Amino acid sequence: MSTPARPANPALVLDTNVVLDLLLFSDPATPALRTALDTGQLRWVATAVMREELRRVLAYPHIAARMDFHQRPADVLLADYDAQVELMEVAVKAPYTCKDADDQKFIDLAYQLGSASGAALLLSKDKAVLKLKKRLAAHGVIVSTQLDYAADTLVFCIRSAPPHEQRQPEHSPPRGPAPTSGLSI
Repeated sequence: MSTPARPANPALVLDTNVVLDLLLFSDPATPALRTALDTGQLRWVATAVMREELRRVLAYPHIAARMDFHQRPADVLLADYDAQVELMEVAVKAPYTCKDADDQKFIDLAYQLGSASGAALLLSKDKAVLKLKKRLAAHGVIVSTQLDYAADTLVFCIRSAPPHEQRQPEHSPPRGPAPTSGLSI
């Protein structure tokens, strides 16, 4: 069995809370993510179902209050989302089931993308999603929180490089498991 070719700009799946952190809350942990998207290092992929969930969440009273505070109405946030996301068809169910049924769509898409290309990144803070981290890693999917995004992305980029380019970057920490918590960006 041959290994899938690694994409030049790996797919990124964001759960709705991370989308809010990125587009509305200006979370201090998102600048590295914003840079990776703006420079094309990662391509943000989603489905219409994910967009619909975002639209629905933007109508929650506590989120609407934050939009008012930041002067970012829902239609502007959805337009920003649409301008940045590559929409795909809804993915078939992955062989792993998330305990939070609302998050299954993120698992399914990341699994499909990782299995097809050998490289995908799923950012979530949801504990039920994070529990599937090891299982999804076997299919080319790195599941990470925003806070450990930078460390996991370094490992991800090394893994995603063609075999002749897989070398240790200068001035980087030794290879091994990436730190999974405590890293602030």
